[in-house]
Amino acid sequence: MPELPEVQALAGFLDDHCRGQEITRLEVAALSALKTFDPPVDALVGAAVAGVTRVGKYLSFRVGEQFMVVHLARGGWVQWRDRVPPGRARPGRGPLALRVGLSGGAGFDVTEQGTEKRLAIWVVRDPADVEGVARLGPDPLAPDFDVETLDRQLRGATGHLKKVLTDQSALAGIGNAYSDEALHAARLSPFKPAAKLTAEETERLYAALVEVLAEAVVRSDGVAASGLKSEKKSGLAVHGRVGQPCPVCGDTIREVSYATKSFQYCPTCQTGGKPLADRRLSRLLK
Repeated sequence: MPELPEVQALAGFLDDHCRGQEITRLEVAALSALKTFDPPVDALVGAAVAGVTRVGKYLSFRVGEQFMVVHLARGGWVQWRDRVPPGRARPGRGPLALRVGLSGGAGFDVTEQGTEKRLAIWVVRDPADVEGVARLGPDPLAPDFDVETLDRQLRGATGHLKKVLTDQSALAGIGNAYSDEALHAARLSPFKPAAKLTAEETERLYAALVEVLAEAVVRSDGVAASGLKSEKKSGLAVHGRVGQPCPVCGDTIREVSYATKSFQYCPTCQTGGKPLADRRLSRLLK
């Protein structure tokens, strides 16, 4: 799933390539992905792209007086095309969800792989009209995000750290991969109750979150959309590296599996050397 650094890089790439160009084609190929009807998608055709920004894990396109907001969900991505195919995009079973053509002849496709089909597109007058955007928590890379803000969000949350860090209403933009990375860097168990961190642990987590995300943003800056996925994987220390040695201590990276996903961690760095046997059975909360 694209997270804050990748969506930030996608927004920058699209802003560089789309800003000032007029939308000449906008074709929805996955009708279930379109979540709004007023304004209609056709209202964007003929208007110029004023800018593309990131809001949490959402892409926000300012087009004339409207906004197109895209959430890539787990299997979504953006594929840039130097020349958009001439044939009209047709609804079907393929990965194509949206095709956008620009006045310069280039454009992009929004695609979604897999069977979940959770990618979503809104055309709205204000990004805050999208419910998910309206309920976003603080952004960890916002200038006003500080350790006090993080502490406040953790104190008011229920559940363990892994759950809270990936809750978009608690913190915006963090998903499965970068929560694993931040918890590893902060030397904290994914199952530690979020509301019970000491002041020193909160400071460690704050520093780890900002450092992990900021470094990932720097690595992704200027990378073309086609290269962002491989760039993300290359910079991860524990996520997706089960069975490999921890780059800090050399212990074997372990995994806890959920129904549809999993997370990775280092026992020595994070849980006092003891493996987490199962997310429901484990009692390693400290």
